[in-house]
Amino acid sequence: MKFSSAELPGVVIIEPVVYEDERGWFMESFNQQRFEEGLHSLGQPIPSTFVQDNQSCSKKGVIRGLHYQSEPFAQGKLVSVAQGAAFDVVVDIRLDSSTFGQWFGTELSAINKKMLWIPAGFAHGFLALEDGTHFSYKTTRFYNRDSENSLLWNDPAIGVKWPKLDGYIISNKDRAAPMLSDIEVM
Repeated sequence: MKFSSAELPGVVIIEPVVYEDERGWFMESFNQQRFEEGLHSLGQPIPSTFVQDNQSCSKKGVIRGLHYQSEPFAQGKLVSVAQGAAFDVVVDIRLDSSTFGQWFGTELSAINKKMLWIPAGFAHGFLALEDGTHFSYKTTRFYNRDSENSLLWNDPAIGVKWPKLDGYIISNKDRAAPMLSDIEVM
């Protein structure tokens, strides 16, 4: 696995080794030892153990996010796309961070097989670029409804440059999310 730092401190892009032959392909999608070694090689802290796996399936144009959980249930997430493609976005919401309010985005897809490690302290969301996009999350904390929070997906103070599509499909809850200036941050 190849580990590289993203533009936001703490966020890591992971590219698995993919073995291909006439039968198709094989890859190791997760290995605790390699994950820890990769983070360590970048000087990143090792997160607590993953405790929950989640999956979603989205139509093209669906935006999910920008979501996060407050302490003590703040989650680190290892995210990937098993089918389709998504533009994945993280926003730094750590008040004491020099990159507070900045965002990073990258495409995750079944073709490029990239994964993204997002430590606690970041809001996360994605835009499905294809119908039937299957998105997977490994989380370091269990979901807690009372700690669930959102950040407005199109807050001009953040300025995420979402890929242009004919239209976006956004839940009422995500449309009503607060702006960065109105949230309680980490």
